[in-house]
Amino acid sequence: MPDVGLTHVALAVTNLQKSVEFYQRYARMRIVHERADVAWLSDETRPFVIVLVAADDAGSPLGPFSHLGVACESREEMDRLIGQAQEDGCLVREPTDSGPPVGYWAFLRDPDGHMLELSYGQEVGRTVCESSSS
Repeated sequence: MPDVGLTHVALAVTNLQKSVEFYQRYARMRIVHERADVAWLSDETRPFVIVLVAADDAGSPLGPFSHLGVACESREEMDRLIGQAQEDGCLVREPTDSGPPVGYWAFLRDPDGHMLELSYGQEVGRTVCESSSS
């Protein structure tokens, strides 16, 4: 069956290994395909990948508000990752609890300046399901 719908986001990165490690650490992703200067990463929860492409210049990174969003399994997991991000120097915005449907969220910066949002309690799945049933 051919893929349909949104399948990937591609990001130019200047150090492929550092970027892979960042998304493995903070987004629970793993490499599902790799070739010279390209890595496809997935959290294996749906058919979607982030394609990291090695480049001399990352161009215009996602930001300051444009971002990729990753939901955490618990607020405790998110707080643990936020602590790690503080230690690693990549936390950009401290956690904020915005209530439903936005939830508890924070911004991190990957090695090339692309923004990653960690969240807990966002209701994306429920919102989409309720929207499609109406």
